[in-house]
Amino acid sequence: MRIFEDDTQARPFIKWVGGKTQLLDEVRKLLPCDFASRQHVTYVEPFVGGGAVMFWILQAYPNIERAVINDINPELICTYRVIKENVEELIAELAHIQDEYLPLSAEDRKAYYMEKRVRFNTKQTSPLETAALFIFLNRTCFNGLYRVNSKGKFNVPHGKYANPRICDVGNLRACSAVLQRVEILCGDFAETGSYAGPDTLFYFDPPYKPITETSSFTSYAKEGFDDTEQIRLRDFCEQISRDKALFVASNSDLKGVNPSDNFFDALYNQFIIKRVSAARMINADASGRGAISELMISNIVNA
Repeated sequence: MRIFEDDTQARPFIKWVGGKTQLLDEVRKLLPCDFASRQHVTYVEPFVGGGAVMFWILQAYPNIERAVINDINPELICTYRVIKENVEELIAELAHIQDEYLPLSAEDRKAYYMEKRVRFNTKQTSPLETAALFIFLNRTCFNGLYRVNSKGKFNVPHGKYANPRICDVGNLRACSAVLQRVEILCGDFAETGSYAGPDTLFYFDPPYKPITETSSFTSYAKEGFDDTEQIRLRDFCEQISRDKALFVASNSDLKGVNPSDNFFDALYNQFIIKRVSAARMINADASGRGAISELMISNIVNA
């Protein structure tokens, strides 16, 4: 099934490690069979990231009356807000950066990238410049990875892309149109609990628990997301379930590497756990990429 049917539909405007485009059909299968006919639905995504599920579901289900997205990453949320409120000026700024960057030699591109990375890390840029730098760095860094150090500084090296699309005018405008329906928050995921209710669907895509000691790419915020946070998220799922909200959550399948690791199976044993196949794309060594198992967890019993 092709989820984004044509190029006029809004798609994620950034590359994002763990992005859910490849799993959208699995999310769809978990929704209640009458979801498309329900009225006054609220959709909440507390870890929005690249927004693949959000952009898809808001275009696929026009009956969703209200949408709320959140993330703890302030630069990411700033970018969403600029796209929603000031997309034409953002397009102009990105077009200018693209025109400067693309004609450069490989060595000069790297120097240009490092200059923009330093500027981005000053945290002293306007919302418009922050959004433009965020998208530029995402489109030109190694593997589209967003990673920060303990001081919250973006530290991903330059990528070697021949012709990166820095300014995707059509998609930015399409994203802006979708975001007009969306309330955009920046903070802890638990702050979205006030939206829970019988007509609310939550989708959780938290930083995944690493399946090996060398596979941790969860440092997209300096606060990190350790086992204590994973347990707190489970508690939050229990809380919103008591409020009659529906939820779907994704996470890593630890059993795929260690069959005796029951961390998530025990943590979410009162909910429905489904294992699905996904592609691993972030390993620098091509031999380390390929299909892996991921978890889809939900409280939806009639899907």
